[in-house]
Amino acid sequence: MARLRMRILFEGDHSVGPGKVGLLEAVEQHGSISAAARSMGMAYRHAWEMIDDMNRCFREPVVETATGGARGGGAQVTAFGARLVRRFRAMEERVEKTVARDLAALDRERATGGR
Repeated sequence: MARLRMRILFEGDHSVGPGKVGLLEAVEQHGSISAAARSMGMAYRHAWEMIDDMNRCFREPVVETATGGARGGGAQVTAFGARLVRRFRAMEERVEKTVARDLAALDRERATGGR
């Protein structure tokens, strides 16, 4: 079945899409950027750059980090980051519902057999 991937583009070459939102969800689940990156099969540097891009895009950070120490550091999705995830997923759901019939029609027109 045909699918649609949503990406929001902002001025200054910033964007938010399924990859960045998935990374925020993984940070929330694992409590660190490195563990989130590992769970997604992603290099730590790439994950850090994605989070840094989102932190620079918005007035409030989406993730806050703590360096090592007695508790070992880690990362936490901020309240704003959690709202961003919820809003993106809600928008994604509405878009999918809106275009479902059109995607199904296009899927029926697709060539079969790998032309």
